[in-house]
Amino acid sequence: MKSYEESFSSTANGQSCDRDSRHLEAQSREDVDTTGQIQIDPFLGPDPLGILCFGPDHFAAQFMKRDRSSEENVPQPAQAKNNTLSVDGYDAYFGTYSIDENTGTLTTHLEGSISPANVGKTFVRDVRVVGNELIIQLNTTAVDGTAITRTNTFSRIG
Repeated sequence: MKSYEESFSSTANGQSCDRDSRHLEAQSREDVDTTGQIQIDPFLGPDPLGILCFGPDHFAAQFMKRDRSSEENVPQPAQAKNNTLSVDGYDAYFGTYSIDENTGTLTTHLEGSISPANVGKTFVRDVRVVGNELIIQLNTTAVDGTAITRTNTFSRIG
């Protein structure tokens, strides 16, 4: 039986255009508050496009609101707790990562980002592998400060 890290690595570092980097595509994103109510992120919407790329030590992530044609873009007043700051319906960042097999966590350290406020930050996420899917969860806040749990589900590309 594969260890947690081997399972993550086989998903995060699965099929791709070269053997040293692997790509995953966002399948779903759900924000749920403590009462079970679904919250919609006004910055990226209910179902943003997304891609994660993992190399041996580095990663890159990009998320985009599906419909960015509207001029009515909600200004993001402040960075949500334990989360990155998007710009005009787009969030992108890259850096290094590590996996802690014992705690089931993914730690990312951001070296670059579309938002200067994200650079240098470190984030810890709960992760698990289910089949060919990588599920990443984090506790953060909605625009109004409501505590939410965000669940991002990714699957391999290729």
